Amino acid sequence: MGSATFSMPASALPAGARAPVHRSSASRRATRRSSFYADIRRPLYSVIKSESVDPVRNPYAPGAGQRPPELAGRDRELQQFEVVLERVARGRPERSMVLTGLRGVGKTVLLNTFKSMAMQRLWGTGKIEARPDQSIRRPVAAAMHMAVRELAPRHRAPERIEEFLGVLKAFAMRDPSAAKGTSHWSPGIDVPAGRGRADSGDLEIDLTELFVDAASVATDLGVGIALFIDEMQDVQAPDVSALCAACHELSQSGGPLIVVGAGLPHLPSVLSASKSYSERLFRYARIDRLDRTAADLALIAPAEREGVEFTQEALDALYTAADGYPYFVQAYGKVTWDLALRSPITADDVRLAAPEAEEELAVGFFGSRYERATPAERDYMHAMASVGDEPVATAQVAEVLTRKPSSLSPARDSLIKKGLIYSAERGLIAFTVPHFGKFLRAQPV
Repeated sequence: MGSATFSMPASALPAGARAPVHRSSASRRATRRSSFYADIRRPLYSVIKSESVDPVRNPYAPGAGQRPPELAGRDRELQQFEVVLERVARGRPERSMVLTGLRGVGKTVLLNTFKSMAMQRLWGTGKIEARPDQSIRRPVAAAMHMAVRELAPRHRAPERIEEFLGVLKAFAMRDPSAAKGTSHWSPGIDVPAGRGRADSGDLEIDLTELFVDAASVATDLGVGIALFIDEMQDVQAPDVSALCAACHELSQSGGPLIVVGAGLPHLPSVLSASKSYSERLFRYARIDRLDRTAADLALIAPAEREGVEFTQEALDALYTAADGYPYFVQAYGKVTWDLALRSPITADDVRLAAPEAEEELAVGFFGSRYERATPAERDYMHAMASVGDEPVATAQVAEVLTRKPSSLSPARDSLIKKGLIYSAERGLIAFTVPHFGKFLRAQPV
């Protein structure tokens, strides 16, 4: 006779009492197993988490202008700009600032950091990216509009703001180079355009008057205005001359407005070609690759915040691969982290990751630029790469291609305009991208 399970009807139980629950022996064993695994899950998870390298928590950030998790090796430049801000705030004369360097060294990151520093001091700020086929009149107008909008809520005289906005609107709309039919372009300023100020059509006159008036508004508040210009080497020659003239006027009057530019290594020569006094207008800062200590810090500090470490051999291998260039440090660091199985990350992890990192750089960093070149321009760059990685003489390139130097001028000039090479000095050219020669030597001619 099989055993029966009896249960008392719920209606027969005392108020608030629960009916007894009868479990089979199998159910009781399962419960004990669940309790056992629940007890060890937490300590086991913490051990796994501490030893694993989670791709979701990867801190490295290779990207155009993207701030790295640790801005290493740039303390000197940050301190220089802090001095500029402080001197301007105290009414002391100070030069504007220009950052120069190859692509991938972090110029745009520094420019954005400077902008944040100025905003923290309640300055008005605006930023533009220069283009070789565009006048700076309208971009500068939009940037100055943004800067004054940041100041306007704190200004006690709204009529002063409106007066400046009228001048700004007149400046923006007076663009002789604008295409036919676009003369009624509006900068989105809801005040009538002023007359007789910054509207002559001569950019040098108009920009100077605009900057002086903007500086006057900032003076009312005891702050300054900073205009940031990325890719400054692409500003058209007449516009460079106008910028230098406006900065010269501000340096003489002591107005609290500065221009902070960033560009390729030949930017100082571009500026000096427009105005002979430009070398005295700007404080130049050359941004180069990171030294070993800074490159290690750029990798170690973000990893430590995630509980991950590198062996010394891994850091050696990463520095050899990245050569201290900030973009490469982030690129190799990211792929190495993704492929590593546990902490500490080892040299074997770096060796495993290197081909994938190089492939990503070949497609995104090098390849995208190579594809912009015409066949004749590619031949020119291959000839440069065959000579070496240092700046090479244009005569040597012509010799490799068995051509007259003058016949190669169109290809060279076009490559300079596209930002793929630059003239290091008279008769010498070099790549704007680090390791580009190495990349080209690996490509079929």
